[in-house]
Amino acid sequence: MFDFLDVYPWLLPFVIFFGRIFDVTLGTLRIIFVSKGEKYKAPIIGFFEVFIWIVIISQILSRANDIVAYLSYAAGYATGNYVGILLENRIAYGIVLCRIYTQKNGAELVQRLNKLNIGATLTHGEGSTDEVDIIETVVDRKEMKNLERTLHSFDSNIFYVVEDVRTKQNGIFPKRKTILSRWRIGK
Repeated sequence: MFDFLDVYPWLLPFVIFFGRIFDVTLGTLRIIFVSKGEKYKAPIIGFFEVFIWIVIISQILSRANDIVAYLSYAAGYATGNYVGILLENRIAYGIVLCRIYTQKNGAELVQRLNKLNIGATLTHGEGSTDEVDIIETVVDRKEMKNLERTLHSFDSNIFYVVEDVRTKQNGIFPKRKTILSRWRIGK
């Protein structure tokens, strides 16, 4: 499969490095899909992750006998973790619970969120120094940047925490846009 490495042995560290980047990146994504309960996506990604790993490790065991190959293996692993995290942040897969604390009128914030098609629940609480309004909302991770802009435009001193959510059921959620919705009549 890699007979060209016998002719060009200097390419081996590059093959190892980039192979490790791919397999570790896939491993990072697989772990995220497993944690979200994606029972169909995770095994498919896992198949390709392990396939790449076996190919790379077989090349190391059969050809690599120098420190450069070993360093490229370790560097590929480290870089793959970094790339995996960047990719995961880019695709922003999943849903989150955002719990918002403000000393301003929380009902106004709930109205703003409702205009953005974001459902929210308001409760009143007692903070360490004063009364606060607590607003909870569940949104797709992709919508967090928009939500953060809205929160900071409402109250520059707002405090909020964000938690991962595995599933959601019932409630007020905007309809998901799909690729096919562009071509459906009446949508």
